[in-house]
Amino acid sequence: MWGVWANVVAVIAGGLIGSRLKGGIPKRFSDSINMGLALCVMLIGISGAIQTQNVMLVIISIVLGTVIGELLRIEDRLDALGAWAQKKLARDDDGFSKGFINATLLFCVGSMAVVGSLEAGFQNKADTLLAKSILDGVSALIFASSWGPGVILSIVPLTIYQGGIALLAMGMGNFLSETAILEMSATGSLLILALGINMLGVMKERIRIGNMLPAMFIPAIYISLRALF
Repeated sequence: MWGVWANVVAVIAGGLIGSRLKGGIPKRFSDSINMGLALCVMLIGISGAIQTQNVMLVIISIVLGTVIGELLRIEDRLDALGAWAQKKLARDDDGFSKGFINATLLFCVGSMAVVGSLEAGFQNKADTLLAKSILDGVSALIFASSWGPGVILSIVPLTIYQGGIALLAMGMGNFLSETAILEMSATGSLLILALGINMLGVMKERIRIGNMLPAMFIPAIYISLRALF
């Protein structure tokens, strides 16, 4: 769970520093930093994915999970949720609420928050959340330099969201084997790699990572069913 608290501290620190800056952050600095962080995210994804002991299971999980996600239109629903929240809660002339809403959406609505929290709960592993903490801290600094301290308030939904997922995963972990957790983590790490690719913007169309989220649970289902039969 300490990865969740590290994320919260990073947002607070970034928000406080950003609130004291005037005139915003030069775009060339934020772009270069984000590119460097994207490479770090990709490294974390690769290092986690290669830990798999069953490559075919990971491949099948990604395929089946993506099919399920596409049928459920998870990515579209997440985008719609973000658009609805911003329309209802953020006003053009209210920098505080706009900073709060945009920061909350960025920090909570994404695969890295889900994968990192699941890893924290299943394996007490904080690598993904620590990387996310750096990303969120930099983003909080940039947002707060434009919209003010409302960004810091996003730690409330962030803590509830990521902490809740981590606690749920801790409970589930008691019923899953180490092999199942390992393969779930490896599958999730591929999604982290995809996130890094999206951050670099090297593809004409971004990878629809949200629609791939069900893939993380396929290894657990398969391994549990195989143990029963």
